[in-house]
Amino acid sequence: MTDRDYAPLSVACVRALIDKQYDKRKAAASEIEKMVKEFVAVKNTTQIRKILKVLGLEFTMSQNPHYKKGGLMGLASVAIALGKDSSDYTEALIRPILTNFSDTDQRTRYFACEALYNVVKVARGAVLPYFGDIFTSLSKLAAENDHNVKTASEHLDRLMKDIVTENATFDLVNFMPLLRERLYSTNPFARQYIISWVSVLDAVPDIHLILFLPEILDGLFLMLSDSDVNNMCESVLSEFLRSINRDPSQVDFTKMINVLIAHSQTADETIQITALTWINDFIRLSGKKMLMYTSGILTAILPCLAFEGESKRNIRDTAKSVNSSLMILITPDLDELDDSQQSENLDLNSVLEVLQKQLVHTSVNTKVAALKWVYHLHVRIPKRVLTRVDSVFPALLHVLSDPSNEVVQHVLNVIAQIISPENQDSELNDENTEPKIASPYFDKFLISLLKLFRDDRQLLEDRGSFIIRKLCALMSAENIYKRTSDILRIEEDVKFAHVMVDTLNTILLTSSELFHLRNQLKNRENESLFKCLYETWCHNPVATIALCLLTQNYAHVCDLINLLQNCEVTVEFLAEVDRLVQLIESPIFIYLRLELVQVPYNFFLIQAMYGLLMLLPQSEAFHMLRHRLECIPKLHFFYHSGQNTNNIDTLKENAAKNGNNYNIDFNDLVRHFKTLQDRHKQRKITDRNEALSLKTKLIENY
Repeated sequence: MTDRDYAPLSVACVRALIDKQYDKRKAAASEIEKMVKEFVAVKNTTQIRKILKVLGLEFTMSQNPHYKKGGLMGLASVAIALGKDSSDYTEALIRPILTNFSDTDQRTRYFACEALYNVVKVARGAVLPYFGDIFTSLSKLAAENDHNVKTASEHLDRLMKDIVTENATFDLVNFMPLLRERLYSTNPFARQYIISWVSVLDAVPDIHLILFLPEILDGLFLMLSDSDVNNMCESVLSEFLRSINRDPSQVDFTKMINVLIAHSQTADETIQITALTWINDFIRLSGKKMLMYTSGILTAILPCLAFEGESKRNIRDTAKSVNSSLMILITPDLDELDDSQQSENLDLNSVLEVLQKQLVHTSVNTKVAALKWVYHLHVRIPKRVLTRVDSVFPALLHVLSDPSNEVVQHVLNVIAQIISPENQDSELNDENTEPKIASPYFDKFLISLLKLFRDDRQLLEDRGSFIIRKLCALMSAENIYKRTSDILRIEEDVKFAHVMVDTLNTILLTSSELFHLRNQLKNRENESLFKCLYETWCHNPVATIALCLLTQNYAHVCDLINLLQNCEVTVEFLAEVDRLVQLIESPIFIYLRLELVQVPYNFFLIQAMYGLLMLLPQSEAFHMLRHRLECIPKLHFFYHSGQNTNNIDTLKENAAKNGNNYNIDFNDLVRHFKTLQDRHKQRKITDRNEALSLKTKLIENY
C-alpha cells in the first residue's frame, strides 16, 4: 500500500479506517473530517472530490466488509466536515452509501444507514433530488430482521420525513409513480412504511396529495385487507374522505369511481363497506357526474341488498343509501338529451343490461330493487326507455314465474307502467273513469303473457290468477278482459282457451279487483262488453253459463243448459258445474239468490237453477243447490200467477219480461256457441285418434 494509492489519505489513516476495531475506524474518520475542513477553508475542491472518489470507489465498492465500513464512516465524516457546503457534493456522498443498503452483511447495512443519516442531517433539502432512491432503499429495509439496522433505518426515515415536511420544493409529481408502485408491496412492514409516508405527505399543507389520490387509491384499498396495516390504512382513507368532503372542487371524482366500483364488489367486508361509503359520498358531492357510471355502481350495490344478518347489515344499509342517492340523479331533463349528450350522461343500454342480469339473482331484495329501477327509469325518462322496451320485455316476462309474490307484484307494476296509456293514473278503475287507449305494447304483452301460460300450464295454475288480478288492479280491468278475449277468440289451441276462460271467469266472479267490471256487465248499456266476453267464454260452457247468470240473462242460460245435452259430460265438466254451484252460494251472487223469491218474474232463473241441478250427480253440490231451491215460496208463486195453474203460456209470457237483461240477438250467440263447441268436439276426436295411433305404434314396436 502506497500514499499514492489512496491520496490524499495517508497510509496510516487508511489502515486505521479499515481496521476491525471500531475505535480505530472512528479515529481515522475524525482525521478525515479534520482534513476536509482544512480543504474547505482554502476552497480546495479538487482534494475534496479526490477523497470522495477514493472513499466511494475504493472503499464502499470493495468486496472487503472492513473497507466498506471504513468507507461509509469516512463519507459521513466528509459530510459533517462540509456542513452547508455538502450540497455541492450530494451525489458523490449519497450514491456510494445507498449501494450498501442491500449488502448481505447486517453491520454494513447498519453503517450505511448511519452514514446516510449524517449526510442527510447536514445536507437537508439538498438530498431531495435523490429522494426516490433513498425512499426505495428505506422501503426495502422496512422488512429488515436485524434490530439495529431497523432502528437506524427508522431514524433516517423520520429525518427524511422532517425534511420533506419543511421543504416546499418537494417534487410530488416525480415521486407518485414510485409511491404507486410500492403500494402494491405484499410485505406488511413495507406496507406500514408506505402508509406512514402517505399520511405524512397528506398532512403537509403545501403538498396537495389529494390531487394525486386517483393514482394511489387502488393500492390503499388493497391494503385494507391486511390486518397488520388495516387500522393505519383506514385512518388514512378516512382523512382523505374528510378532505374531499371539505373541498370537493379539487377532486376529480370520475378518475376514482371505477376503482371504488371494483373494490365494492370484493369479498372482503372492510374493503366493501369502505368503497360503498366513498361511492355514496361521491354521488352526493358530484351529482350527475356519476350518471356515466350508473351501470357499474348498480352492478356493485344490487347484490349487496341480498345480504342478511347483523354481520353485513352496514354493507346492506350503505348499499341502500347509494341506491337511493343514485335514483335521485335520474331526472326528466335526461329524456330530452340528444345521442351525443346521452353518451356523456346516462348509458341507458348498459344500465338496462345490468338490471336484466340482476333479475335472475337469487335474492328477492335484489330482484325487487332491479324492478324498481326499471319502473323509476320509465317514470322519469319514458321516451328513452320506450325505445328499448323490446330488449327488456323478455326478461320481465321471465320474472313472472318467480316464486316470490313480491317480485311478481313489482314486475307487474313495471309492466303496467310501460303498457298503460300515457298519464294513466292509479284511479283508472274508479267508476267515473273511462278506459283509455293502451300503448302499442299493451297487445304485445297480453299476447306474450298468454303464450307464457300456454307453454307453462303450471305457471297458469299456480300464478295465473294472481297475475291477472294484480294487472286488473293496476290497469283497466275492462281493457284487459276485452283484449284478452279478442286474443283467445282466435286461439288455435282450444283446450288452452277452455282452461284460460275458466281462469278468467273465476277471477271475474270472485276477485275484489273485478268489482267494477262485474257492475259494468250488469248494466244494459254495456252489451258490447258482454258480447266481447261471451264470444270467447263459449270455449267453456260452464263459464258461459256463469257469465250469463252474472249478467242476469236467465232465459239464455236455460237455452245453453238445454244445448249441453249434446255435449260430452266428463269429470272435468261436472267439476266445473260443481264449482259454479258453490259460487252461487258466495256473496258475489247474493242478488241472484234474492231474485229467486221475486215470483213470478223468476221463472227462467228457477228453470236455470233446476237445469244445473239436473246436470249434477247427487253430490254435495247437488244437495246444496236442492236445499236452496226448496226455499223458493212455491205457493206464493201459484197465487201470483192468477191461480190458473193450467195457463203455462201466460206464466211464461209474464216471466219473459225479465227473462234476459240485454236486448240483443241471443239466437246469434247460440249459433256462435254451437260453432265453438263443435271445434272442441273435433279437437277431442283428433286427440283420441292421435293417442290411439301412438298406442298402436308402441304395441307394434314392443
